[in-house]
Amino acid sequence: MHKLYTAADLPDAYIVLNLLTQAHIEVRVFNENAQGGLGEIPFTHAYPEVWLLDEADMERANKVIENYESSEVEGDVYCTGCHEENPANFQYCWNCGELINERP
Repeated sequence: MHKLYTAADLPDAYIVLNLLTQAHIEVRVFNENAQGGLGEIPFTHAYPEVWLLDEADMERANKVIENYESSEVEGDVYCTGCHEENPANFQYCWNCGELINERP
């Protein structure tokens, strides 16, 4: 296993985990509950981490993460499936899971 990504918080770690899982890359999140140990352990050891299981997927995984980190877009988009409003950087609707392909 190889540490692939250090997240700012748990939701960020799970966004990366889900993007990688959708790309058929097997990963795990570690330090999910480490923030409860703040004060006892250094804060840098409490950040959630995403670990890659198969080193052969490293290049593809890094590309997925690069795309995620560069896709910070402001505004909102609407799902073509259920017409629910979503933040512009969402790839899938939070409400129905439909791929969001309509941009304002």
